Amino acid sequence: MTLTAAPPVRLGTARGRWLLATAVIGSGMAFLDGTVVNVALRPIGTDTGASLGDLQWVVNGYLLSLAALILIGGSLGDRFGRRRVFVIGVTWFGTASVLCGLAPGPLPLIAARVLQGIGAALLTPGSLAMISSSFAPTDRARAIGAWSGLAGVTTALGPLLGGWLVEYASWRFVFFINVPLTVLVVVVALRHVPETRDVEAAPHFDLVGAGLGAVGLAGVTYALIQAGTVSALTVTLAAVVGVAALATFVGVERRARIPMVPPSLFASRIFSTCNALTFVVYGALGALGFMLVLQLQVVAGYSPLQAGLATVPITVLMLLFSSRAGALAQRVGPRWLMTVGPLVAAVGTLALRGAGGGGSYWTAVFPGVAAFGVGLVLLVAPLTATVLAASPDRYAGIASGVNNAVARAGSLLAVAALPVAVGLSGRDYQDPAAFGAGYRAAMLVCAVLLALGGLFAAVGLRQTSPAT
Repeated sequence: MTLTAAPPVRLGTARGRWLLATAVIGSGMAFLDGTVVNVALRPIGTDTGASLGDLQWVVNGYLLSLAALILIGGSLGDRFGRRRVFVIGVTWFGTASVLCGLAPGPLPLIAARVLQGIGAALLTPGSLAMISSSFAPTDRARAIGAWSGLAGVTTALGPLLGGWLVEYASWRFVFFINVPLTVLVVVVALRHVPETRDVEAAPHFDLVGAGLGAVGLAGVTYALIQAGTVSALTVTLAAVVGVAALATFVGVERRARIPMVPPSLFASRIFSTCNALTFVVYGALGALGFMLVLQLQVVAGYSPLQAGLATVPITVLMLLFSSRAGALAQRVGPRWLMTVGPLVAAVGTLALRGAGGGGSYWTAVFPGVAAFGVGLVLLVAPLTATVLAASPDRYAGIASGVNNAVARAGSLLAVAALPVAVGLSGRDYQDPAAFGAGYRAAMLVCAVLLALGGLFAAVGLRQTSPAT
């Protein structure tokens, strides 16, 4: 049961527009920092003397704390108020962004990125839960579709904005840009967003589960990134601890009186299928975002701004068509959109293997980027709406948290594993020949992961109805 401080909000009203804008800008900050940093990685490495492993940690330090704590963030919102926890998360995120911008070297930057991820873990599930619990039932699908599309646009804008800031200011402004956005979101949220919470939420939190999840992800990530740079014994020990912690996490959640992840959620085949799809697809998205902008700069000779501009077609497509994809999924059901979307994105990823191998932008990069963008348009809004529709309203925060945690964990592990798997390490990001060979192999793996996501949807959503 959800307690709402005001009547249900309608999408076409002023309050509905304020609510949607607050959720989009707030979550957009977190999504933006998941991509905007990618285009700044090479300048960060050059300026601070970072290795490829350091740059992986700049990305994964953020993803690690976000993935490990986002379930707690969803639970806190359900218990204490989604708007309240959202505002705290936005404030935390903005403060950590300042620390990132002031970092004098790789280690302080990685530490600040971990803090930034904690703030993102508080605000991200709350943004979607505010929409799901505040809008009238007849408007929710359209609101979620609009949120998905606009939040996707902020993600896609990351490389463009990052490239512009790096080229005309400094990589540090990639983080400072969050400060005015933080102030704007907090003011609007406190004035225009109604408070909602789950009045049946448990009074205690599964801290043991949260700790095991964090240790498991950290151990596996450390082993993947540091393989070949530290002793084999250290890598093996980290991997064993990580896997053991994750296995224990599953056992603890199944037996806990008040679990962080209610097992009943996964009794839904649709919910389980969507999260399996999310894991492999967002793994591919995270790895592609990490590798592509480096490929364009290191091998193709693009400037940071040019590398950001290269992804503009994704932004345009998401802006124009995501809400329509959400509405279409509501009419015909999500199965085929969620099947075709990853497959189209896989085709685009295969086309992007040629980026940097000669030819103009329009022949070597644009076709792959455009196909990739079409795939995202077909997938993102139906996926988000289906995950929430497959869970009870009272679990809106935790369901959103689970799906976001799965997405970040997929990206985290892919960014950690793929460079090692394709033979990249050390300063290879400054060697065009070495990086180009690794990049092409990585894109092939990403295409396979995306195709696997389409297969999951085709098989696992066979009986999904348009209403769902």
